[in-house]
Amino acid sequence: MWKFAQAYAEQLNDRIKSFFLVMQEFFLFSLRTFTTIGAIKKYWRDILNQAYISGTESIPIVLVSSISIGSLLTMEVGNQLEEFGAKLMTGRTTALSVIRELGPMLTGLMLSARVGARNGSELGAMKISEQIDALRAFGTDPIAKLVMPRLIASLLMFLPLTALSDFAGLTSGALIAEHYHHIDPGFYWNSVLNLLIVKDFVVGFLKPPVFAVIITLVSCFNGFDATGGTAGVGRSTIKGIVVSSGLVLIANFYVSKLVLENMNR
Repeated sequence: MWKFAQAYAEQLNDRIKSFFLVMQEFFLFSLRTFTTIGAIKKYWRDILNQAYISGTESIPIVLVSSISIGSLLTMEVGNQLEEFGAKLMTGRTTALSVIRELGPMLTGLMLSARVGARNGSELGAMKISEQIDALRAFGTDPIAKLVMPRLIASLLMFLPLTALSDFAGLTSGALIAEHYHHIDPGFYWNSVLNLLIVKDFVVGFLKPPVFAVIITLVSCFNGFDATGGTAGVGRSTIKGIVVSSGLVLIANFYVSKLVLENMNR
């Protein structure tokens, strides 16, 4: 029994040391990425390319998720409000949910899966095939060349994608409100536009930059950390998606809490 407890304690000790070592490496990796932002001018073509890949090519999946959740939310909310004779408040409730929480969070999760998977697999494959070492050998900083453009592109594109997601969610909700709940579009949009306050938009649009930093740094760090051939690339990619998705959900809660508790309007 004592030997088992001792072995378990040693194993736990090794895991804690490994965790703090990874956290230290991630902190240094993140710090190094932010210090290379001064090289934006040198890598502007890479930034444009990444902006197209992470932004324009992500539009279909963002639209599909936002339209489906906006339609379903309006349908369910309208059914509940109808029982209390408040069906005309469907637009207001849908708008609050979409702009504050569902729009940014769904967009973050979709981009975590799509952009994070691409970053992790691409950089992991480059690490395994020693292309990253080759960049260093030729005097090119791989973080400035490969990570910084992805971070800048995400910071530029995640906010417009979230705005597009909100618009698509509210528009699909308006169609459901009109054709399923028989609510006049004027009542729907009046309840959406007239009752929203500044705090609602601050909550919704403060999240995309936070998500962009989390998704890019976590996925790229795991790509750079890939070992063990193609199987290792797969493991690092999945790890990046899982960790960044979890951090997106946690950040979504704390950003909402921070803004809602500190802003009056």
